[in-house]
Amino acid sequence: MAGHPLTHLVAALLVLALLQSFAVKVFQVPSASMEHTLSPGDRILVDRISFATGDPHPGDVVVFDRPASWRDGPAPERAPWRTAVGWFGDVFGFGPSNGDALVKRVIGEPGSTVACCDAGGRVTVDGTALTEDYIAADPPFEPGALDCDTEPRSMRCFGPVTLGADEYLLLGDNRADSADSVSPCRTVSATPDDAESTLASACARTVPRDALIGPVFFRLWPLDRIGAP
Repeated sequence: MAGHPLTHLVAALLVLALLQSFAVKVFQVPSASMEHTLSPGDRILVDRISFATGDPHPGDVVVFDRPASWRDGPAPERAPWRTAVGWFGDVFGFGPSNGDALVKRVIGEPGSTVACCDAGGRVTVDGTALTEDYIAADPPFEPGALDCDTEPRSMRCFGPVTLGADEYLLLGDNRADSADSVSPCRTVSATPDDAESTLASACARTVPRDALIGPVFFRLWPLDRIGAP
């Protein structure tokens, strides 16, 4: 005998809520900082199990809870009805969220030293230059005219930043328009002398391990871009 449709609906919602809480969660990309890998409004699936059983790796595109150091001020207050709607979105994956999650790419892991730039304008990790074909746009860099030794120096330059035992350095793929681990360094009026000072690393804001939710593994929306990002 078939059960009541309402019973089936409640059961389906409970299963969905459990999946969202422990296995796979739906997020909406909030900005253009990860273009062209991800675009604003994309609906993405995040694997919540991976980081419960293993560690993030450089190159992973990850969703994380915004740390306090990434905020310009206190979190805005929400009207009760918005909180209720956000709760539904957080639990079931549909609609707005009460959370404050961001998506970026892991560049540096604990114990590594990240800097920019080498002579070609590339990011280096432990002295080795990265090949980053995924970058959509980067601040201008021209060897000899606008680099890390000119005054003013290129806004692409930062570091070196040596990461602690629980710290990750995350950057957007659209670095000319990305609020990420080193964007405060790019707003500083930097001169070559700053590279020798604590300002070079003090301006960076890292992400703690426990703020990382999981890697992005699938795009649900829009339909014409569905699939692995």
